Amino acid sequence: MEFQDFEFFKNQCLVGGQWLSNGQSVNVLNPASGEVLTQVPLFAEQETQQTITAAANALPGWRAQAANERAKYLKAWHQLLIKHSEQLAYLMSLEQGKPLAEALGEIKYAASYIEWFAEEARRVYGQTIPGHGRDKRIVVSHEPVGVCAAITPWNFPAAMITRKVAPALAAGCTIIVKPALETPLTALALAALAQQAGIPDGVFNVITGNAEPIGETLTASTVVRKLSFTGSTPVGAKLMAACAPTVKKISLELGGNAPFIVFEDADINLAVEELIKSKFRNAGQTCICANRIYVQQGIYQHFSKLLAARVAELNVGVGTEPSTDIGPLISESAVQKVEQQLADGVEKGGQVIIGGKRHALGGTWFEPTVLINACEDMLCAKQETFGPMAPLFSFENEEQVIAEANNTEFGLAAYLFSNNVNVITRVSEALEYGMVGINTGVISTAVAPFGGIKASGSGREGSHFGIDEYTELKYLCYHISDQ
Repeated sequence: MEFQDFEFFKNQCLVGGQWLSNGQSVNVLNPASGEVLTQVPLFAEQETQQTITAAANALPGWRAQAANERAKYLKAWHQLLIKHSEQLAYLMSLEQGKPLAEALGEIKYAASYIEWFAEEARRVYGQTIPGHGRDKRIVVSHEPVGVCAAITPWNFPAAMITRKVAPALAAGCTIIVKPALETPLTALALAALAQQAGIPDGVFNVITGNAEPIGETLTASTVVRKLSFTGSTPVGAKLMAACAPTVKKISLELGGNAPFIVFEDADINLAVEELIKSKFRNAGQTCICANRIYVQQGIYQHFSKLLAARVAELNVGVGTEPSTDIGPLISESAVQKVEQQLADGVEKGGQVIIGGKRHALGGTWFEPTVLINACEDMLCAKQETFGPMAPLFSFENEEQVIAEANNTEFGLAAYLFSNNVNVITRVSEALEYGMVGINTGVISTAVAPFGGIKASGSGREGSHFGIDEYTELKYLCYHISDQ
């Protein structure tokens, strides 16, 4: 397939319904080959201000639309994503590197958010509250927050956009999306399909460029009333501080350090298969993937052997090849981080039982790796790896593993495997995380609230809670006279 021939392929920014460039551009690279796919514009402060104005101008007309009318636009957008899902997956695999099967799964997952929030648009209910006096009536309504901004990462270039844009549009907001420069083509394709779906000009805008000038302009603007960000905790903290002077509403989905706990009574084969899905999906480059694998002592050796055998079956290769299970990492710095953590682990007593080095393919490919005898003072216990390395820690009892699992600043996702309902109840309630997978390594879905606590962020995406992030409560107090 020639991706330049796709009807939704764009390499310009969408501002107020117009596809624009500014004479400055940056290359978009294929991480598997290093080849230049195309160039996209480098927008800065002036162009960002122009986009804010376009979104503000579109806001009155869009928020005035009936909820069912906004839903119709979203449903049309959803249908276009499904129609072009294979081509979108191919484009994503080219610029991000993930295997085609994973890319296709992400497109369908991204589309599910559009469908979900199309349906939720008609369910933004208010309340009536018994008045505090005979002559008082109280009504509470949800109103769209206004112009929104979203800054999204490269690891899920479609889903991280639709789960922000869809609820914003459903609620009656307009939005500006700034995608990662590593993966802008998927974002621009989504915008092109939204335009095909008839979504009015200025309602959904996408701009590309360096994060600093765009982010500073968005956060400083008094017109932008909401910012949603998915990315690292340090950047999220900076954006949070930058939004403080204008007291914006914010949603932050930040870093993770997910524990994956396997008790002796668990179904070991199931735990291994679910760990493969959780740890090695997207080459380990997910915020909720298993980062620390805790296995109870009685099954530690057996589990390690089963996992190593299963990892040996994973096929590393170019994402656009159908047989590939694991594609390349996104950049050289990503590979270096895995190497650093691995070297630190071996120095502190860890043992590599499979993998452990750059793949023979070269570039940014890394062998899927299992490290045993991991301990709490290793870097991999403290930092998010974001790569295909699985460190295995052993534990004796519930109390110990809960303490170690919670011994992190992060609180996004956790996983536990057991067939004992008492263990499941006690441990899941004790884990300090926003999401807990029980006997499953796959927890992401449009129908559930996605998000974390502590340094992993604030706010939720997905489910009926997700649309609330794009509304403000308004309380109306009526005086009712006797005559």
